[in-house]
Amino acid sequence: MKLPRRQILHVAAGGAALPIASLKAWAQSYPAKPVHVIVGYAPGSSPDIVARLMGQSLSDRPGQPFIIENRTGAGTNIGTEAVAKALPDGHTLLWATTANAIKATLYEKLGFDFIRDIAPPQASYACQTSWR
Repeated sequence: MKLPRRQILHVAAGGAALPIASLKAWAQSYPAKPVHVIVGYAPGSSPDIVARLMGQSLSDRPGQPFIIENRTGAGTNIGTEAVAKALPDGHTLLWATTANAIKATLYEKLGFDFIRDIAPPQASYACQTSWR
C-alpha cells in the first residue's frame, strides 16, 4: 500500500509536535501549601528527631514548609486517627513506624482502619518530582 505524500507529512509533523505538547501537560505542583507531618511520639523521641531532620531537608527543596506536629497518646493511635480523618490531598502525612501496624492488630475498636484509611505514597509521585 502506497501512502500519499500529504499523509506522510501529517504523521511527521504530528510526531515532531508531540514532545512540545507534552510540556503543557504538567501535573499540578506539589506541595501547593504547607505539609503537616504528624508524629505519634513525644517531642525529643527518636522518631520525632528523625522526622524533624527530614522535614527540614524537605522544606528546603520545594519551597513549602513541612511542619512537624506531635500527637502523642494511645500508642500512636491519636496521631494516626488525625491523619486518617484529614483531607486526602497529600498535605497531611503520617510518620509511621512498625508500632502503627502492630497497634492496628491489637485494638478491636479504633476510629480508623489502618489498611483502608492510611495510603502509602504513590509511586507515580516519586517519579514526577524533580526535587528528590
